[in-house]
Amino acid sequence: MLTEARHNVSHYRYTVGWAPEDGEYVASVAEFPSLSLLASTQEGALAGLEDVVEDVIEDLVESGEEVPVPLAEREFSGNIRLRVTPEKHRELTTRALEQGVSLNRYLNSLLP
Repeated sequence: MLTEARHNVSHYRYTVGWAPEDGEYVASVAEFPSLSLLASTQEGALAGLEDVVEDVIEDLVESGEEVPVPLAEREFSGNIRLRVTPEKHRELTTRALEQGVSLNRYLNSLLP
């Protein structure tokens, strides 16, 4: 859990886009998927959501709950475990062999 002194809401991953159904900009934050905020400007949506995130973090700290670590500050192993059907596994392995590469390298080449 992060200490209160280490919380910097600007480190979270925000997205702001136009919401045609609402006629306003909507801001969301990846680490808090249930939060979003509508505003008439992109800047207003972002600033408003940052204020909400500050309040949520304050509530989490006060209640002794864990505060999500910003994605940019998380450590990743580089390992992803993926379950597929045996048929898909065979198909992917075959394609990798046809390319002359390992299955891992082939799967990496498919990712954006």
